[in-house]
Amino acid sequence: MSSTDNRGYDGFTAEERAAMKDRAQELKQTARRGTKAEKAAQEAQDVLAKIAEMQDTDRVMAERIHAVVTATAPELAPKLWYGMPAYALDGKIVCFFQSAEKFKARYATLGFSDRANLDDGPMWAAGFALTEVTEEVEARIAALVKQAVS
Repeated sequence: MSSTDNRGYDGFTAEERAAMKDRAQELKQTARRGTKAEKAAQEAQDVLAKIAEMQDTDRVMAERIHAVVTATAPELAPKLWYGMPAYALDGKIVCFFQSAEKFKARYATLGFSDRANLDDGPMWAAGFALTEVTEEVEARIAALVKQAVS
């Protein structure tokens, strides 16, 4: 198919459409839940369940990132965001993990929203490619998360 032939193109990939459906489902589930504490507990369980469903490499990275984020910044609440693990402060996403498999990418991503206090002059990184989470990477993630919530 040439670049000028748009037959069958509707603007979003199948993976992007699936992520949007995941987000719509997340919002519906959150609206149906009871108290704030019940919502938080269920959202944390949802994150762990989603991580458990991931393929091996992504699952291992997501488990380690989850452990680092929750230990470094316990004030961040785990929740699903577009079908991926994310961590929020006062209901607003601060950082998230995106598996490589979900979007058929060659690497997973640790991303930070504009709520993260990572500002460093007129330009700074807000997303990081991950192929493995080593001890060194865990230390860098912990430092970024700590700065993000400072």
